[in-house]
Amino acid sequence: MPTYKAPLRDIKFLMNELLDAPAELAQIPYYTTNETADADLMSQVLDEAARFVEGELVPLNAIGDKEGCVRHDNGDVTTPTGFKAAYDKYRAAGWTALDADPTYGGQGMPHLISNVLVEMMNSANVAWSMYPGLSHGAYSALHAVGSDALKDLYLPKIVSGEWTGTMCLTEPHAGTDLGMIRTKAVGNGDGSYAISGTKIFISAGEHDMADNIVHLVLARLEGSPEGTKGISLFLVPKFIPTADGKVGERNGVVCGSLEHKMGIHGNATAVLNFDQAKGWLVGEINKGMNHMFIMMNAARLGTGLQGLGLGEVAYQNALAYAKDRTQMRHEPRVNPGEQADPILIHPDVRRMLLTGKAYTEAGRAMAMWLALSIDQEHHHPDEAKRKEAADLVALLTPIAKAFMTDNGFNVAVQSQQVFGGHGYIQEWGMEQFVRDARIGQIYEGTNGIQALDLLGRKVLMDGGKKLQKLAGTLQEFVEENESDEHIGDYATQLGKAAQQLGSLTMVIGQKAMGEGGADEVNAAAVDYLRFFGHVVYGYLWARMAKIAHEQIEAGNDKDGFYTAKVQTARFYFAKLFPEIKSLATTIKAGNETLAVDDRAVFNWEGALVPA
Repeated sequence: MPTYKAPLRDIKFLMNELLDAPAELAQIPYYTTNETADADLMSQVLDEAARFVEGELVPLNAIGDKEGCVRHDNGDVTTPTGFKAAYDKYRAAGWTALDADPTYGGQGMPHLISNVLVEMMNSANVAWSMYPGLSHGAYSALHAVGSDALKDLYLPKIVSGEWTGTMCLTEPHAGTDLGMIRTKAVGNGDGSYAISGTKIFISAGEHDMADNIVHLVLARLEGSPEGTKGISLFLVPKFIPTADGKVGERNGVVCGSLEHKMGIHGNATAVLNFDQAKGWLVGEINKGMNHMFIMMNAARLGTGLQGLGLGEVAYQNALAYAKDRTQMRHEPRVNPGEQADPILIHPDVRRMLLTGKAYTEAGRAMAMWLALSIDQEHHHPDEAKRKEAADLVALLTPIAKAFMTDNGFNVAVQSQQVFGGHGYIQEWGMEQFVRDARIGQIYEGTNGIQALDLLGRKVLMDGGKKLQKLAGTLQEFVEENESDEHIGDYATQLGKAAQQLGSLTMVIGQKAMGEGGADEVNAAAVDYLRFFGHVVYGYLWARMAKIAHEQIEAGNDKDGFYTAKVQTARFYFAKLFPEIKSLATTIKAGNETLAVDDRAVFNWEGALVPA
């Protein structure tokens, strides 16, 4: 059975040394007033989080994968053995309330800390972690745009974990194109609405973990405009609460079936049928897409953390196996008296392991940087600082979702490869990590959609203003460090890559204004996002290497942690960062090679390009 140890040493390095988070959070009265930004307190909370996930969630991971969820004839769903008991302990310990608003029973901890907890849970048991994860998204949307009456009734229950939440977007005919949804809302004359329609792929859509499930549902009011401009957001509970906030009568929403999936078997991915279900408007009429994106953005960062968490646990188990497994001989010999040496000594195995380490540690750095920026965006007293943080979060969120899940799946596959044939056998657990990691590239907006969001909306739509702000940060770092004896070469490489990113953006923008239009953006977007991701990771690795060299020179490397940082940074810049060269070539290739004769290549009579 696979094992997992929370990487607390790395987490605390990032929190205290790379980000200087306690000092940054000390500038925010929301946290100082609640006394939740103290460095020792945050460290203790992380220690307890590690103990919980290692002791309670790791043992359930294989069980959940094997058993899956069971739907009963009445539409109720039973989760795998131990899932509900673990959730009850999670609730009792207060983890559901960690970063929630104290007004509604939350603890007011920084988002930075809850972000790390989510990473740990995803490493330990990604299917289980989705139940509280979806609830947090529902909390965020309701807290931001819900009426006072809805917030007062529902938020304390969601914060306490008594009730869980979902988001219901997708329909059988409408995935990414939500403007096509058919779920209807009709006013009941008493301030409520009757919701009818079918939603699919609803994670944690039905289960036995909590007393009630609060669905946030996209639907269209009669007479609303076509497309996304006519969509509204509604709160539809599984059970309609009584006036005093207790569970009341069953609402008209039922689980019609559960999806049979490649992975995340322990999470109930439901088809939900709404039949005149009673719901209440959240926010403004016809503003549902704007409101749902509050949940979607949180979910996208959360999905990136799934890629990160699964990459971490797969890497840990591959490393442990590589130390023990002996195959073939190496010169010089590690075990002269044995038949073979540990496979860790072989260069290609080291390549796979270092790839996992490099992508995982850079991904964690980016995720924690983003989480700290979210704390600043939401609560910093300086409006300019809030705007700066918001722009960074908006720019990097699609990269966090797509780059981290692409890399997470890659790391899971390479970690499985370290095991050779044993990696293909269920009992080792590696094939589950691969299957579980695959969904991250697909849901919450496919990674192709994330790339379009980054290039089309976050970069080109505002004339590159957000990109220019980040470029300024990178250039400042490059100028300060390009002569540094240790990281000067990294800074130089980073500076050239950042300049090239700007040039490529201009090339794509000019093509987009020409005959090719949006197709030129579409053709370049995925490679552009990956190029951008490497620039961000390169910046973070250079910063981490700089700190590590300083600590080594100060004599503070007794456990070899900083030496490992230095050597992993060297590997990243030598073996992974150069991918940007091929990406630049494919980005500049544009849409021309995709504009083929559809009749000849795809045997399609609906051809866009004439023969």
